[in-house]
Amino acid sequence: MYKIPETLEKIPCSYRRPADYPGRLEVFNYQTKDALDLSCDLSKRALVYLPYDYDKRQPYDIVYLSHGGWSTEESLMGTPKAPDSFKHVIDHAIAAGKIKPMINVLVTYNNRTSRDSWNYSLAIELTKRFHRELIQDLLPALESHYSTYAKSASLEDLRASRLHRGFAGFSMGSVNTWRTFEYALDYFAYFMPMSGNVKTNKLDFEQLVQDKQPSFFIFAMSGDRDFAYEAFKEQVVNLQGLVFRFADNEAKGNIAFREMPGYQHDKLAADTYTYNGLQFFWKNHMEAIK
Repeated sequence: MYKIPETLEKIPCSYRRPADYPGRLEVFNYQTKDALDLSCDLSKRALVYLPYDYDKRQPYDIVYLSHGGWSTEESLMGTPKAPDSFKHVIDHAIAAGKIKPMINVLVTYNNRTSRDSWNYSLAIELTKRFHRELIQDLLPALESHYSTYAKSASLEDLRASRLHRGFAGFSMGSVNTWRTFEYALDYFAYFMPMSGNVKTNKLDFEQLVQDKQPSFFIFAMSGDRDFAYEAFKEQVVNLQGLVFRFADNEAKGNIAFREMPGYQHDKLAADTYTYNGLQFFWKNHMEAIK
């Protein structure tokens, strides 16, 4: 049984260099609606990370990664022509067997412009609305194009394959992760909120789980020098109870919290937490446990 370590792992410096067995980044274009005016159509894109030797004849687990404020879908892994060093980190971690080969989708809640996330109040509103685009437009289009565990693009098949789908994000992306948990829990099983809280109270979260009663796991992380640390930790820790049970694996509970001493609210923190979280996802095969 794989257990979440008490101490998070720092990213090895060597992982920042290009790997011998690299995955690839692709641009995926799709159609959706303007989040603020559903009568208007929008063309948007996501970036898709495919592991080395991706084989469309086999299904892959999939994680949707959301950026934070003042950012875009390029912020975490870069672009196909100019990959960020974190893309190399994932390449190395998969090659070393630390992370299971999986598809990562770099999404954006930016709506009309790439600078929507620079406006805090607008970004908050867009993360509240992103679940409609995610479920109605992006998941069906993307998972009918790439090889995942969804048998088709129907909402029924997307729900049926939820144990093989995760959502993660740092800062405002963490807010987006909590909103995905609230509005799309029946489509996702793994969640990785990092250094960003919401004001939804414990009772509402508990009622949400009791209404849907699905299996899930939340792996929350932050740094103790992060300006969001206190509020984020308070929200996570206060969830403890009969519904949210803290544990280091899915067999014993459904939520964990880890912190990095000295880490602040920056890209190093976002990279480090994502690197650690993806090591945990699908290590215990929740489907078999449940």
